[in-house]
Amino acid sequence: MYQSPVRCLCSALPALCCAPASASLLLPPRPRAPPPPLGPAAPRATAAAAAAGGPPAPGPPPRTVCSMGNSTSRLYSALAKTLSSSAVSQHQNCLEQPDLAQLDPIDPKDLLEECQIVLQKRPPRFQRDFVDLKKNATSNHRPIRVMQWNILAQALGEGKDNFVQCPMEALKWEERKCLILEEILAYKPDILCLQEVDHYFDTFEPLLSRLGYQCTFFPKPWSPCLDVEQNNGPDGCALFFLKDRFELINSANIRLTAMKLKTNQVAIAQTLKCNETGRLFCIAVTHLKARTGWERFRSAQGCDLLQNLKSITQGAKIPLIICGDFNAEPTEEVYREFSNSSLNLNSAYKLLSPDGQSEPPYTTWKIRPSGECRHTLDYIWYSQHALNVNSALGLLTEEQIGPNRLPSFNYPSDHLSLVCDFSFNQDPDRLL
Repeated sequence: MYQSPVRCLCSALPALCCAPASASLLLPPRPRAPPPPLGPAAPRATAAAAAAGGPPAPGPPPRTVCSMGNSTSRLYSALAKTLSSSAVSQHQNCLEQPDLAQLDPIDPKDLLEECQIVLQKRPPRFQRDFVDLKKNATSNHRPIRVMQWNILAQALGEGKDNFVQCPMEALKWEERKCLILEEILAYKPDILCLQEVDHYFDTFEPLLSRLGYQCTFFPKPWSPCLDVEQNNGPDGCALFFLKDRFELINSANIRLTAMKLKTNQVAIAQTLKCNETGRLFCIAVTHLKARTGWERFRSAQGCDLLQNLKSITQGAKIPLIICGDFNAEPTEEVYREFSNSSLNLNSAYKLLSPDGQSEPPYTTWKIRPSGECRHTLDYIWYSQHALNVNSALGLLTEEQIGPNRLPSFNYPSDHLSLVCDFSFNQDPDRLL
């Protein structure tokens, strides 16, 4: 059981992730289970080749591979190990975290291949394509790829959420974390915004920092994960950005208020400078209150977040991107508040609709004891006067998701990831 909000891994992390990456750490992949009959899929070998920037090479003959628990590679060990409650309690009096900047970097291709070894008995991940949304907009600079995803807290998935059509075997963390990492590595975001992160210190921070990301985590003050036996600590929001593309100018952890009361929901807002263009922009991640009956509460939280962001962006002078699980359909008041805000925000995924005005039919789809739940709750908002959406990742189809819905052996969360490519408008003041 988690004991303390201060989690130091001074002694535990070296065993997890501090070993240097080496050319010999990879094991040849074995053939995986055939894909299910529903929907097109992207073979994991193809995804690995895409991450490496080239076509898939023919693989060597299959060979026996050790399980995650008896790894023969150091990176494999980094993936396999999860802090036990005893490891946490041993170090709860240590107040300083290790300097992750001193750890050796790892090649994303190597990490992707290691994930695929773990996932060899699972069906391949489904193919999702980017939709080109450029409207004669030209830019001489690389787009900024932003990924939004509620990854499903492990403690909630196993202990609270009651996904009645999802086998418990599909929720095993040893494999589910590799599905999450595989999704991230496949799309290679410059900025990654996650919710329901309860394995930040033992998985996402040590691994993503070695991939070149700067990492920030803000846990919920009273996380429901703490009610689950054998939990791994509180869940919260996490924000990651590539240090070679951006410089951190300012960072704010925001505990959201509603009706002048502090709540259990949080946000992170960071002002970054794009190294290539020199332009400033703000990226924020949040997760608003869930459940039916809390609409006014969510509306108040949204108002508080907007007020904070108005101050941080100097009243929309600094371009803004907001990623989040808002737990609100487009019909809710909090959605209208963001749509009508003086920050001049638009929802990026509306641009996938034929008229550019309608949200997707769903971003989460699950079956609980109370019945089937299909909702649009996740959004990427952006300053439409200052930023252009070059492309957005299409959603999984109903056929791909399958009759048992999410999560599943194919997909690790009950929420779909959203990914957009942004570029700066050349004349932002003209449209404000």
